[in-house]
Amino acid sequence: MSKNYQQIKISTDYITLGQLLKFSGIIDNGSEAKEFIFNNEILVDGEECKMRGKKLRGGEKIDINGSVFLEITR
Repeated sequence: MSKNYQQIKISTDYITLGQLLKFSGIIDNGSEAKEFIFNNEILVDGEECKMRGKKLRGGEKIDINGSVFLEITR
């Protein structure tokens, strides 16, 4: 993965980590989420997260392997 930054705009109260990975194009479908999360370092606001159902809300920042950075906006 190349180093990049992407803002993800949501219109709902939250998006799950698994949905975010799919929506941002990091994975192709939801069934890949569990394995991807298990095999990669994912930080949500600096804390490691291994829960694909983790609810992400506006303002939270996601760091994947120190090379992909996502920010949730509303």
